[in-house]
Amino acid sequence: MGASIAAVLTSLDDYPIHQTSAPLHQPVSGDRNHYDRYFFNGYDREGSLFFALAMGRYPNRSVIDAAFSVVDGGVQRSVHASGRAPLDPIDTSCGPVRVEVIEPMQVLRVVVDADVHGIGCDLTWRARTVAVEEDRFRRMNGTRVVMDYTRLTQFGTWEGWVRTGDREVAIEPGTFLGSRDRSWGIRGVGEPEGGAPGTSLPQFFWLWAPLSFEDGAAHFDVNEDARGDRWHQTAIRIPLLEDGASAIDPGGRSDSSEPMRAVDWHIDWEPGTRRARHAELTFTPWNEEPSTIELEPLLTFQMLGIGYFHPDWPHGVWKGESESAVDELVLADLDPALPQHTHVQQLVRATWGDRTGVGVLEQLAIGEHAPSGLHGLFDGA
Repeated sequence: MGASIAAVLTSLDDYPIHQTSAPLHQPVSGDRNHYDRYFFNGYDREGSLFFALAMGRYPNRSVIDAAFSVVDGGVQRSVHASGRAPLDPIDTSCGPVRVEVIEPMQVLRVVVDADVHGIGCDLTWRARTVAVEEDRFRRMNGTRVVMDYTRLTQFGTWEGWVRTGDREVAIEPGTFLGSRDRSWGIRGVGEPEGGAPGTSLPQFFWLWAPLSFEDGAAHFDVNEDARGDRWHQTAIRIPLLEDGASAIDPGGRSDSSEPMRAVDWHIDWEPGTRRARHAELTFTPWNEEPSTIELEPLLTFQMLGIGYFHPDWPHGVWKGESESAVDELVLADLDPALPQHTHVQQLVRATWGDRTGVGVLEQLAIGEHAPSGLHGLFDGA
């Protein structure tokens, strides 16, 4: 009988949480695009400061990467890090960036060592709503699965400090709100894998809007194809957590959260771009009349700053055992029509009836989209 090679065990294998017969270090899928990811954003209610942090682990590529990016005074400064993924998935650190789960779904901490590149933070995130599970994302390209993942979204407050440029900003929970997501599964990351080229232009249309109000939150997202047929959507009204209540919802949504029966959107595009000048979301509950949320952009955050479409620091690409660097963008000098500047999160003022809130409208429109009048690969409206 031939000798077998033992799989790698990690600290998590001591918990009764296995979903397959393999150790937890081994993903159920051998797809190189398997990933596991953290995302956070934060902003003050007046729109003077915006920050975001992302960390991704790609076990079938043995890569981990992270980025922290801050918009302050019209300048977006970012620190990027990449390295070999630790064998133990509970090790959520990458160069100067670290994510700590203090209390699952309730309290998390993000730390970026400001002494390494002059940009950093020490921030604690506390939940103000339950974590809601978005509908599962699944997308085929012919016979191949190109997307199959789950994501949760949650709303919270921030406390700590951020250092950017020549100043350090105190972050107070009464002033700074934000949202986070956790996603895992399969989606395109890392270097292309080869094979026959596509026979048509790429197409992807995505809107994502977590919005915070004094008495709760509203969450919205859609994916649509070139004709406008919707292949994914989430729309839900979410109350604030009660004191002492758990942010973990065993049913997927709390009893008082309200999924919508239908949702729609309208965007007034900035001419020559794929970026909103004004937007409206229409929520239709099961037992109420539709209502509209008006979105007014206050500030634009380039997702480039946390690796999306970054020419040098994209997600899931091997950069070396442990590498990091910084870059800086003067936002007024950017051409919004360039492909790498198309993916944005806009900080928005949200008006919903007599309620006023704040949140983000994330936009990524690649290729044709008939309802928007978008043509070509990145042609502006």
